[in-house]
Amino acid sequence: MAQGRQSGLQRPVTPSKELAAITGSAPLPRSQVVSKIWDHIRKNNLQNPQNKREIIADDKLRPIFGKDRVTMFEMNKHLSRHLS
Repeated sequence: MAQGRQSGLQRPVTPSKELAAITGSAPLPRSQVVSKIWDHIRKNNLQNPQNKREIIADDKLRPIFGKDRVTMFEMNKHLSRHLS
């Protein structure tokens, strides 16, 4: 990789208004967006205790996910729609 070029995970992305409610509105790398989402999930105990791969959306996550529950694997697909 050429010097100064950033991969997809390191290149700053701008969160949507809905996502900015969790991550802040400043552009940041996708990896940081995912990290901040996980911080929010853990802080608010949003993992299903019976199935840790399932995330239960709260009022901040519901507009991002578009539904009440998503799996960890679905989460990244939903996040992509909120990054530009």
